[in-house]
Amino acid sequence: MTSYYKSIKQLRTQKNISQEEICRKINVSRSSYIAFEQGKKDLSFSQMIKLSNMLGVSLESIKNNMIPNMEKYKEMILFILRQLKNKDEKIPKTKLAKMLYLADFSWFYYELKSMSNMLYSKLQFGPVPETFFRALEELEQDGKIVTDKKKEGVFLIKESDSNKNQKINLLNNKEKELIKKITKKWESKKTQEIVNFTHNQLPYLLCHDKEIIPYELITQEEENNIY
Repeated sequence: MTSYYKSIKQLRTQKNISQEEICRKINVSRSSYIAFEQGKKDLSFSQMIKLSNMLGVSLESIKNNMIPNMEKYKEMILFILRQLKNKDEKIPKTKLAKMLYLADFSWFYYELKSMSNMLYSKLQFGPVPETFFRALEELEQDGKIVTDKKKEGVFLIKESDSNKNQKINLLNNKEKELIKKITKKWESKKTQEIVNFTHNQLPYLLCHDKEIIPYELITQEEENNIY
């Protein structure tokens, strides 16, 4: 039976989607869908694909019971930008992506859970969730960050001046402290240094290209190599 029905119900409620609407879209009876949300019945593969599309999450996220918290992930981005010593300095997009990865996986090392529930894939330039790019796009559209492109093709990011007063409500104090430590360690380092660091950690080394990286792999690392 399904083990992720509570997350599905929570996400559906957050997105204000009714059971009736889902039943029409995925072609399932109301009674069957209610049984699914109660953990008493499974949906077919095709129905799960349609459901994941409606909820805006990948089927992989649903299967792993890892429903991403996009709003919290965006706050993680903003909080990292606010920790930079030079507030006018822009951070390379690649370095920002690695800091987010280190925050999520370091938090799992200590707490056995992710900060954001994002699923990270092993890509050429490092571990990153598909939603990273969408999060940046939405933050820029909302006027919360500014993105510039250098001649070398490097994208630089900073928080917009108009967003500096936005409160960070979804991160607890302990999460903030961990992010501060990660930012302090890596902000003055070259991007390639943090890329090399994450590429040489076990989670990245033990996975195949484009494979989802299990959070559990970070627990096999030595504590001094977590971030």
